[in-house]
Amino acid sequence: MGMNKFCDLTYEEFVQKMTDGFKPELRKLSNNKHDHHTFLPSSNIEIPSEVDWRKEGYVTEVKDQQHCGSCWAMTATGALEGQHFKKYKELISLSEQNLIDCSGAQGNLDCNGGLMDQAFDYIRINKGIDIEKSYPYEAQDGKCRFKQENVGANDTGYVDITKGNESDLKTAVATIEPISVGIDASVIVGYGTTDQKQDYYIVKNSYGTSWSDEGYILMSRNKNNQCGIVSMASYPLV
Repeated sequence: MGMNKFCDLTYEEFVQKMTDGFKPELRKLSNNKHDHHTFLPSSNIEIPSEVDWRKEGYVTEVKDQQHCGSCWAMTATGALEGQHFKKYKELISLSEQNLIDCSGAQGNLDCNGGLMDQAFDYIRINKGIDIEKSYPYEAQDGKCRFKQENVGANDTGYVDITKGNESDLKTAVATIEPISVGIDASVIVGYGTTDQKQDYYIVKNSYGTSWSDEGYILMSRNKNNQCGIVSMASYPLV
């Protein structure tokens, strides 16, 4: 524990300003079954005891959503950045502002919240998302300025992890790489077990590097879906 930029906020202020962007009540499942799937783990695969995709180049720097409820956009780009790297071996920081400004038709509410699955839907329909460099983050609502020539990645749909199934989530993290989860703008980039035999997920958040361990936190694993870590987990198809 230490001093950081959140110390002047009360608990209630922190919750209101920093965790209000995840809106599960907005969820809209795709009507096209070819775009939306449920994860089916392979039966004959050996899962490693520890995984950390940061060491393999799948994860961009920790970002900072500031006082905008854009956690849904941050987790969507984090998962897509990893999937894009997996396929093309190129790590590109993608534009959350593009999602904030342009994915209202899919049910997202800009800085007032949204969902990663609906962000994946927008990217598929839009045939891409711009790179961060061409469409930088502003932490506020804005007019859609997407430009096709600045697309950095695309997806063809998304896959949901079965709700509450931590075995499937672990397998997905091991075989698919970074997974988007709905616990206030988070992306799981690995897992492991401490020397005290405590199982954990390595979670990238979006409050900047001064939050927790340089922007990351170890979340409990195999504790009955603690904090709803497997209540809404998914990844995009690339």
